[in-house]
Amino acid sequence: MKKTPFRLTPYQVQWLLVVGFLTVGYALYLRYFAVEFSTTALACDAGLQTVICKARLVATVLFKNSVFGITALVIATLHVMRPSIVLLTGGLVAAGLGIVLYNIVLSGLAIGLLILGFARPAPATA
Repeated sequence: MKKTPFRLTPYQVQWLLVVGFLTVGYALYLRYFAVEFSTTALACDAGLQTVICKARLVATVLFKNSVFGITALVIATLHVMRPSIVLLTGGLVAAGLGIVLYNIVLSGLAIGLLILGFARPAPATA
């Protein structure tokens, strides 16, 4: 049984670019306008019930428990075993959120594994 190497089509590359930029953009927005911005942090800690405060609370709980990094690592491991665009997209989202929202070590390892998912033996030449 011959295995074909995992290669992305141009449409899949464009999809990953859009998803990656949106994920990192939203993570940067959360980090700098919800988590680290002192005015928003003080208002949310005082009991303000807005969408940004809910998003701040969820992001804080998730990155304190390393959920972004662990999720990215699990998805990346699955991607190395059986590469697919779905796993690559999920791993990219989780790793992008993890890199920006303080789960750097696990998310960096996951990005390395996602890249390793493309490493397949070259076809034998005759």
